Amino acid sequence: MHDIQIAPSVLSADPIALGSEVAGVSNAYLVHFDVMDGHFVPPLTFGAATIARLAQATELPLDVHLMVSNPDERVEDYLGLGARYVTFHWEAATHAHRVALKIRNAGAKVGVALNPATPVWALDELAGCVDLILVMTVDPGFGGQAIVPTAAAKVARVRTWCDEQGIDPVIEVDGGVSPETIGMLATAGADAFVAGSAIFGQADRARAIEVLRAEAMRGRERYGCGLWKSSS
Repeated sequence: MHDIQIAPSVLSADPIALGSEVAGVSNAYLVHFDVMDGHFVPPLTFGAATIARLAQATELPLDVHLMVSNPDERVEDYLGLGARYVTFHWEAATHAHRVALKIRNAGAKVGVALNPATPVWALDELAGCVDLILVMTVDPGFGGQAIVPTAAAKVARVRTWCDEQGIDPVIEVDGGVSPETIGMLATAGADAFVAGSAIFGQADRARAIEVLRAEAMRGRERYGCGLWKSSS
């Protein structure tokens, strides 16, 4: 397992003040950018040029999540940004190994995202080339959604799968993360937590991050004991 990582999602930031919003979460671990193409998911969000400019407002590593229908063609647009993680969706990739190789050859870490209805076994042939597994805990596309009821059980299955494969990627969750749910997800085995409105919806963003981190640490202390089952 890895250290607890809080990743504020810029999707929930004030679009008029994105630079200062990104600068205002400096006590986080990563800054998470959702790239949406209006096809794989309905909204349109950030392109590579916008992310490149916003990266100048922070010293935190970038966590770029490609919610696009053609990552095989689009991934190269995001490999010159210096991102720590570039994540694509298993459901959208035609040649997932090739996409992963492009990411790794560019010096970034490979992330693979799974939608709520995508089974964990979809990762079987990618076990040797994944650095981060992003478990979507809502159906992707919109911020502010409630976490799906099976989210913690899915995280636990991913953690078990990693143990069976003998690998230790970061397990990240995205969707419905709040002080009320983050402990349950940490208990199930998650390491990294993408949070939007739970951070940018608060007046004191730095404190909101610390509250999430503290709740995740409490959940981590219960990891493996199965307490998430009574909360999921």
